[in-house]
Amino acid sequence: MSAFPTFNWRPLVLLALLLGAWLPATAQPHAPVEGRDYALISDGQPWQPLDGRIEVVEVFSYGCVHCFRFQKLLDAWRAKAPADVRLTYVPAAFSAGDNFARGFFVAQDQGLDARSHHALFSAVHDTGALPRSGASPEAIAAFYVSQGARSQARFAAAMASPATDEKLNAARAFATRSGVEGTPTLIINGRYRVMGRSLEELLTVTDQLIARERAAR
Repeated sequence: MSAFPTFNWRPLVLLALLLGAWLPATAQPHAPVEGRDYALISDGQPWQPLDGRIEVVEVFSYGCVHCFRFQKLLDAWRAKAPADVRLTYVPAAFSAGDNFARGFFVAQDQGLDARSHHALFSAVHDTGALPRSGASPEAIAAFYVSQGARSQARFAAAMASPATDEKLNAARAFATRSGVEGTPTLIINGRYRVMGRSLEELLTVTDQLIARERAAR
């Protein structure tokens, strides 16, 4: 006869099975819901040809403090993004007089945008070297000279050029057809405008929509 009392394990086994079925379902985030997590863009078009990639556009503004805070999250997200995902910055050119947007496009043409993007956010929100709004073309051009532009006068002239006007108009058209109302806004393949109740949630929903677009290929 055993010296140990017998024990009925069946109730515990049943409880473990029930918990195993319940916990994964509750731990998983819900599938994105149209109208709550994203808006479907009618007749939307990507900013650039996809060429087999999944395009994530951030419509941003250098004067926007939320964009400044979001940049750190976006940097961390980008470092882990799959190789088929392309992150592109598009300034929110709501006004033809947006000198930050004009400066961005000139910097992009001159190959300065990669090095200057974070520095300009810092100049506005960390050091106050540039104001959040109303910065003159000369002040912005002087900033880009500190980032490698060769001539303040030529940079300022390029900001006012017809080529920059055309890019500003294209950015405004993209934001308008995508239904952008504020910044930061994320657009997936020109098809989805991401919605979220926090900056972190924007990226969670973005990941879900990227997976959806990849599965639909």
